Amino acid sequence: MFYLFHGKDTHSQKETLAKLTAKLGDPAMLELNTTQLEGAVSLSELHRACDAMPFLAKARIVIVTGLFATKPDTTFLKELAAYLPNLPKTTRLVFMESSALSVKHRIVKLAEAEKTGFVKQFDLPEGGALDRWVKQRVEGKNGRISSHAAHILAANVGSDLGILENEIEKLVLYKGEEEIAVKDVGLLSPYAAEASIFDLVDAIGSRNEKRAAILLQQKFSEGTDPFYLFAMIIRQFRLMIQVKELADNDLRPPAISKELKMHSFVAGKLYQQAHQFSLPQLEQIYRHLLDIDVGVKTGKNEMTTALNLLVASLTAA
Repeated sequence: MFYLFHGKDTHSQKETLAKLTAKLGDPAMLELNTTQLEGAVSLSELHRACDAMPFLAKARIVIVTGLFATKPDTTFLKELAAYLPNLPKTTRLVFMESSALSVKHRIVKLAEAEKTGFVKQFDLPEGGALDRWVKQRVEGKNGRISSHAAHILAANVGSDLGILENEIEKLVLYKGEEEIAVKDVGLLSPYAAEASIFDLVDAIGSRNEKRAAILLQQKFSEGTDPFYLFAMIIRQFRLMIQVKELADNDLRPPAISKELKMHSFVAGKLYQQAHQFSLPQLEQIYRHLLDIDVGVKTGKNEMTTALNLLVASLTAA
């Protein structure tokens, strides 16, 4: 058999591969019979890996990652297409691609047409589909989560399913059979904590002195370390300056996300917040943050007081 897994949801690709290999016998022996190849492998390398007989196991597994992303030429694809239907019966060849391939791709069409071929496109869930994915994962771990909590977790983390999986694992272990609520997500997920910093900066940007003060005091009452909170505010304004510069050059959130190598959710939030400030204002705030940092480290200021004064000064009319 040969398998072609393609698309941005590499997390689900790996899960599917794990389920496939679990059916093939003893994991220890299977590991001895697994070959991993990456990138622009040659046909001779592929032949050597696939044609070898398994050792004390019923199958040999060959995993090739990112081959088609290297844009192999027509001759290579033609020879590969001629070879794949003639794989040894003991070989399981798996191609894994982190981007979706065209339905017209030669190997996609071959995998669809051949009895010994299998192709599946893995797309990342978004919006309501991502909320449902979270609920299903929680239920699969014998847990329960409210719809609102599932939405908050999905919105804060985004479509990085590997990170979402880790956050879900923590929440289920923490709550057991009890339903996971929004407050639990806020307590255990650092992504929810980051979202609360977004809210604080939003309140500062809109000069909402009352809301900004309430959000700051809420973080203090939750036991958040003032130094951690200050570091998060510094990070937020540093990223906002970067986003503002790109936005002023007519880049939109998708391009900014790619340029700064940040999650699309974070880029979108920063893009919205950056519109509340001019670039000179952001640079002035960042210099003020530096002054606070120096003042605290030299003993001239106390961090909790400095944060209260910072929020008051930034939200003043």
